[in-house]
Amino acid sequence: MSTLISNAPDEILSLSPYGETRSTIGEKPLSTEELRRTDTYWRACNYLSLGMIYLLENPLLAEPLLPEHIKSRLLGHWGSSPGLSFIYVHLNRLIKKYDLDMIFLAGPGHGAPGVLGPAYLEGTYSEVYSEKSRDVEGLRQFFREFSFPGGIGSHCTPEAPGSIHEGGELGYVLSHACGAAFDNPELIVAAVVGDGESETGPLATSWHINKFLNPARDGAVLPILHLNGYKINNPTLLARISHEELENLLRGYGWTPYFVEGSEPNSMHQAMAATVEHCVLNIREHQEAARARGRDDRPRWPMIVLRSPKGWTAPREVEGHWLEGFWRAHQVPLPDVKKDPEQRRVLEAWMRSLKPAEFFDGSGQLAAAFRDLAPEGNRRMSANPHANGGRIKKALRLPDFREYRFKFEKPGQAQAENTRPLGALLRDVMKLNMNKFRVFGPDENTSNKLDAIYAVSKKFWIEQFFPEDLDGGELAPDGRVMEMLSEHTMEGMLEGYLLTGRHGFLSSYESFVHVIDSMFNQHAKWLEICNHLSWRAAIASLNLLITSTVWRQDHNGFTHQDPGFLDVVANKSASVTRIYLPPDVNSLLSVADHCLRSQNYVNVIVCDKQMHLQYLNIDDAITHCTKGIGIWDWASNDEAGEPDVVMASAGDVPTQEALAATALLRKEFSDIKIRFINVVDLFKLQPSTEHPHGLSDRDFDSLFTVDKPVIFNFHGYPYLIHRLAYRRKNHDNIHVRGYKEKGNINTPLELAINNNIDRFSLAMDAIDRVPRLQRIGGHAKERFLNQQIECRNYSHQYGVDQPEAAGWTWPY
Repeated sequence: MSTLISNAPDEILSLSPYGETRSTIGEKPLSTEELRRTDTYWRACNYLSLGMIYLLENPLLAEPLLPEHIKSRLLGHWGSSPGLSFIYVHLNRLIKKYDLDMIFLAGPGHGAPGVLGPAYLEGTYSEVYSEKSRDVEGLRQFFREFSFPGGIGSHCTPEAPGSIHEGGELGYVLSHACGAAFDNPELIVAAVVGDGESETGPLATSWHINKFLNPARDGAVLPILHLNGYKINNPTLLARISHEELENLLRGYGWTPYFVEGSEPNSMHQAMAATVEHCVLNIREHQEAARARGRDDRPRWPMIVLRSPKGWTAPREVEGHWLEGFWRAHQVPLPDVKKDPEQRRVLEAWMRSLKPAEFFDGSGQLAAAFRDLAPEGNRRMSANPHANGGRIKKALRLPDFREYRFKFEKPGQAQAENTRPLGALLRDVMKLNMNKFRVFGPDENTSNKLDAIYAVSKKFWIEQFFPEDLDGGELAPDGRVMEMLSEHTMEGMLEGYLLTGRHGFLSSYESFVHVIDSMFNQHAKWLEICNHLSWRAAIASLNLLITSTVWRQDHNGFTHQDPGFLDVVANKSASVTRIYLPPDVNSLLSVADHCLRSQNYVNVIVCDKQMHLQYLNIDDAITHCTKGIGIWDWASNDEAGEPDVVMASAGDVPTQEALAATALLRKEFSDIKIRFINVVDLFKLQPSTEHPHGLSDRDFDSLFTVDKPVIFNFHGYPYLIHRLAYRRKNHDNIHVRGYKEKGNINTPLELAINNNIDRFSLAMDAIDRVPRLQRIGGHAKERFLNQQIECRNYSHQYGVDQPEAAGWTWPY
């Protein structure tokens, strides 16, 4: 122990990993031989971590370490890796002892070395990547590819066997773990929470996952909070608050924390072995009680707090500066080894102290001891099929979505709530798939008109019930609808559920779906990489309904008006992203059925929940959605010749306003020829060379013409349409209207007027763009402008839109 630590006051000593090992559980279950073998396995993991970061050649230091053996660009993170592999080794012991079904999620960023090393030692890595064999040459290849061009990154990316959680963006390990545990009654998900990660909002919220796990039917999550004390170059908060405050915090979240704190390997191995075993047995006790006696109360699930030094086992001091136990160990602890002989000497001595000669036998094969210590087959965490969920995914049983259709006589006459029939469809999907389908949402399923699902499954609730909850609360301890006012947690649970082979559906208010922008980004990137890994089986798509949309947020005002999530989606790879804007009930049902059947996509469906005009019967909707884009003959009158103008729309309210503009123009100009196009699949606008759903140039030109003005009324920000269609021949004639950050507590039509997507603005646009109408349309423009002003004045006087405007129907 260093002089600095030994002279510290008691309150600092209680927070330091140095000094005597402290542990809540006092047993020492490892025999002398078990302790030796466990430490040998951990030393091997640490050696592999260092080799991945530093070595290009000379993998077992068979000769003195030379500059040419070192990678020219040193990347990767050492700081969390020893702690991760320490946890992994002790979990392996329990898997073997109790035949556990367990997977491992590494929350700390850049933690791959501490996970890849065990995956290599237990053989999975070599099975997936045969050139990384468990011999000296394979080890050289294994070291070489880490953080190297053409190789793999320093997170637990999709290339890492056993991973469903990259850990690159911090905060989601517990929500992913919870989703993985749903409906997996025998699975234990070990979820390591980094202490830097614990400072993020999503992680702080996700401590509440213990309120969503039903011990009678779900698996368990074993959180392991890894306090190594530092982030990149700052202390971490939870490592510096008092032991009492930390324990009270975790107990307040509903966990039972068990502490393992120290730095001396042998005593730490004993303490960790005892603690992990105690927690696993405690988990089983809770589950057995719930399953045998039908108890549905919430257990105070166990968790572990592991306090160990940052960069554990590194030299404590180098060149007069602290290394182990300080932020300098976070990334590459000795960054100048290729050029600095002294640093290279320190590294070589450090690596040799781990005794690499013991890791391989005389024939160059991995020593038999490592084969014996690891679990076998699918019990290896790196080979567990739950961590490659497509291998165990079973197709959904789906009802015929046509049975939920909305029936009407003529297009544009009747109104209906677009999302309510979808709720009935989801209800019956749930009924047919009670152990592999869940609906997620941040306290909004009733608001989003999806509440029909509660007829089959209530909202999960395992906390206290009040008598008034029986009056429409829709709560039940066996519910399968997951609601919590945290988009982060709901999205994370859904991702974990999908990644382990199940199916789900998430809805969110449009203005707040931005909360999960970066989570969507990470999942889309995960899927994109998986598309290039033959051993990764396809998982069910992430289906996201965006509702309570910008054009019906007139009551909540400006802060609730933002359709920009579509722009975020359009940034991601065309191989995994889909955007659908169904304008009515029947097209929404057709799109939803398609999305529920798909795999390896993120499907974003934009459809408002309020009353809207209905346009397509079920057969026409299926045809239209199958094409993704098409001419609405009943709203067009140009079939006998060329159109004067093309009126196009994407989205429910923009479609209504574009139709109303079409009707205004046809009333004013009896000989005008208008072609009406509706877009459901937004990526149809991109060229086929850019997106697999994109139209060929010929098909696009056939629809939109090569020289006629196009008035495009769009749900989102206008520039997105230009961005998708900028290569098209007629792009200069495409005039897009959409949301322009103009809104407040307006009526629906006034909000549309403010952003120029209203019927009057569109009709005036057409007059300005059609050469013939420019000459003769002055009086019509005046009438349209007068009507627009009249509508605005009416809304300010009466607080609602004019009845004839609000109740408009298609007149032809």
